[in-house]
Amino acid sequence: MLNDRARILLKTLVERHIADGEPVGSRTLSKHAGLDLSPASIRNIMADLEERGFVSSPHTSAGRVPTPLGYRFFVDTLLMVRPLEQIEVSQLENSLTSSDPQRLMTAASTLLSDLSRFAGLVMTPRRNPAFRQIEFLSLSGKRILLIIVTMEGEVENRVILTEQPVSASALTEAANYFNQHFAGHSFDQVRAKLRDELGRMRDDITHLMSAAVDAGSQTAGQENVVVSGSRKLLDVEELSSNMGSLRRLFDAFEQKTGLLQLLDQSRNAAGVQIFIGGESDLLPFDECSLVSAPYSVDGQVVGTLGVVGPTRMAYARMVPIVDITAKLLSNALSYH
Repeated sequence: MLNDRARILLKTLVERHIADGEPVGSRTLSKHAGLDLSPASIRNIMADLEERGFVSSPHTSAGRVPTPLGYRFFVDTLLMVRPLEQIEVSQLENSLTSSDPQRLMTAASTLLSDLSRFAGLVMTPRRNPAFRQIEFLSLSGKRILLIIVTMEGEVENRVILTEQPVSASALTEAANYFNQHFAGHSFDQVRAKLRDELGRMRDDITHLMSAAVDAGSQTAGQENVVVSGSRKLLDVEELSSNMGSLRRLFDAFEQKTGLLQLLDQSRNAAGVQIFIGGESDLLPFDECSLVSAPYSVDGQVVGTLGVVGPTRMAYARMVPIVDITAKLLSNALSYH
């Protein structure tokens, strides 16, 4: 562990670097750290911090910058969080008032981006796979449109392929059977219940029902990530100067699989978590960090949200932004 003087100097260095974006020299540390130390003593402590991997020296400067390890130590042990101004809390509260869950999550993502000036993310909840009603519509030949009405009233469409063309009367018969026997169930539950029934049905109905259950199961249980403000990262110098890495980050936003894995790690967290670039294969480069927190509906965690930005971000400000947004989104979703 670091002694008190080293901790104070590292905290000062990280805070000055976050504020100014420049390597921090001994003179600046002497001025801002509030320690009665000679320049030589400061240089010795900084050399020790560098040797232990907390800071590094850019080739072009006598000053030092934090490493990912330095940032990690800072956010875990030295970070002093500043509460948001009441006007900002009010802005958040007033923006999360929709009665539509999807609009609430989109609004939360946009707010996170606007307040942070980076990219805002909201992982949407796993969808409830239970359906209220289904319908089949013949498109052409062996292509059937499966129309699923969820318990929340949302409509989802899937195209399924059958081995043989299916008559209109068979489509109606199958839909009626589904709706009469299985409405309110998940497709996985239907699969288990249907197994015994299929042996007593005609082949065309059997194939159609099996295909519908497969398509319905694929629709259910999917998660998504709402990403807002990713273009703001183009204005961040330490990100835009590395276009190859920035392109990988935008690919992650596009494909979303890695983001889902990363956000899913926050699902069981007690509060805000910070992922520093370089610590995780899911963040594409060292200069990138994620601040995230879980949100809930009626006390049950259903997803996570967060901010992706440069490692040199104002964590003291980002943590309360993410924390309060998660709590307000939880309240808004539970209320509705």
